[in-house]
Amino acid sequence: LPDGVNISKEARSAISRAASVFVLYATSCANNFAMKGKRKTLNAGDVLSAMEEMEFQRFIAPLKESLEVYRREQKGKKEARKDKDKKADSEEQDKSREEENDDDDERMEEEEQNEEEEVDN
Repeated sequence: LPDGVNISKEARSAISRAASVFVLYATSCANNFAMKGKRKTLNAGDVLSAMEEMEFQRFIAPLKESLEVYRREQKGKKEARKDKDKKADSEEQDKSREEENDDDDERMEEEEQNEEEEVDN
């Protein structure tokens, strides 16, 4: 809202109800498109088609832009998770190698001690 604008409680309530009705109507229209496609899940295409059917074409371009931004963010998060998982796997492998080397060192020391004991006997 612009600076200096005050809204009464009644107006807030009316805007809230109007937004709820709009969302319900848009969801109903989008659901019709999903049902035509023999699907139970709404997708972004259904919502965009609903906006067009409801004659809210001016919302389509901003919605598409927002959808693209969202998808890029999700892709970035997914790639970051993959990188993190790869790094964790790499660190686990390094730890395993270190533990194996430590175990080998301990076995060698035990063998050397056993050989020294056998020589002493």
